Amino acid sequence: METEGYLERIRIVLVDTQDGANIGSVCRAMKTMGITDLAIVGDREYDEDRVRTLALHASDVWEKAKRFHTLQEALEDSIFTVGATRRRGKFRKLSAYSPEQLSEKISQLPEGRISIVFGRESDGLRDDEVAACSSIVTIPTSDSFPSLNLSQAVQIICYILFRGALVYKQGMTAVPHEKVRESADEMTEHLKAMGYFKMADEEKWTNQLLSDIIERAALSTEELRRFEKIFRKAELIAMHKRGE
Repeated sequence: METEGYLERIRIVLVDTQDGANIGSVCRAMKTMGITDLAIVGDREYDEDRVRTLALHASDVWEKAKRFHTLQEALEDSIFTVGATRRRGKFRKLSAYSPEQLSEKISQLPEGRISIVFGRESDGLRDDEVAACSSIVTIPTSDSFPSLNLSQAVQIICYILFRGALVYKQGMTAVPHEKVRESADEMTEHLKAMGYFKMADEEKWTNQLLSDIIERAALSTEELRRFEKIFRKAELIAMHKRGE
């Protein structure tokens, strides 16, 4: 089975990892499954020896890792962003992919980088970091002890992606994460101008919903342009009816 092109676009993003040994273990987990693009978010300094000792023959993943100050910077050029978390809540998405569902979803996406985000060893991803992603993936675990080690979680996700790797159709290119956010902001402004928002926080969560849906749909530039036009035209119609 052809896997190279499919796996090359997978980026594993670690947010504020606390121990360099865990980064080394993640490097090894990734490379055994053919994934080598690692991004590290945060300004921590790590002990090289601890990283390399656990990475073993996957030290090249560490050496090529990209550093970002913020998660938003790490996700800017991705067409699909997924936060790995088991916690649910009012502000942590309405649904989650299983690892197998995520693999199937990725196999259907057009060309472009896919970022899968993992949080801190102690408490995972914060609400705002989950919100920065369009989707979440949850690894099923026992209710009696649901917590997974960081590298174990990365290993499971990478294994499922490796096992389900497919040759995907090339041609259409989806708009990147940064453009998705800009478009969602523009659409939200059109809704605001129409007087759509009536309740507290409705604007914020509508913006988030639009952003998530657009990214999951993997729209092309032209498709997104036409989608934006719907909101612009709706605002103009509302203004006309108000006699503006």
